[in-house]
Amino acid sequence: MKSRYLIATVAWLLLGCVTAAFAQNDEATWSNLTEAQQKVLEPYADEWSSLPVERRLRLAQGAQRWSEMDRRERAAARERFQTWRKLDDDKRALIRDRYRQFQELHPREKARIRENFQRFRRLPPGQRQELRERFREMTPEERQKLRERIRQRQTRPPRPGRPH
Repeated sequence: MKSRYLIATVAWLLLGCVTAAFAQNDEATWSNLTEAQQKVLEPYADEWSSLPVERRLRLAQGAQRWSEMDRRERAAARERFQTWRKLDDDKRALIRDRYRQFQELHPREKARIRENFQRFRRLPPGQRQELRERFREMTPEERQKLRERIRQRQTRPPRPGRPH
């Protein structure tokens, strides 16, 4: 029993050393960034090597996306970022959790949600506001029943002679 524990402990230690070695040799070193990425990430230059590898990779990917955006896309991204920064921590955590849940959905379910969202966005502003207010006034049980009815309606084939 002790030998199994010792072997498992040594294996974990070796795995940790290998992981640390790979982390030091990651591709997100400052010198591996493009000039465009370095320009975007200039505020992080002095602390770059001390940032966790995952954070450097995320920042590098974000800087790459930023450098590929046109002026209009950058303005929209800045606006979204400002909105995000104004949110409190609880709201951010809720959004992150919902995003994670969405990412775990089956592709068909994701497509259904995106389609519903686009349909909602095409509604006139007054109608969208009315739907929002009606939804806010519902109890959690009523909201769940509505979701189930919508899901059922979308999974069954349309009846002949009736619009979808």
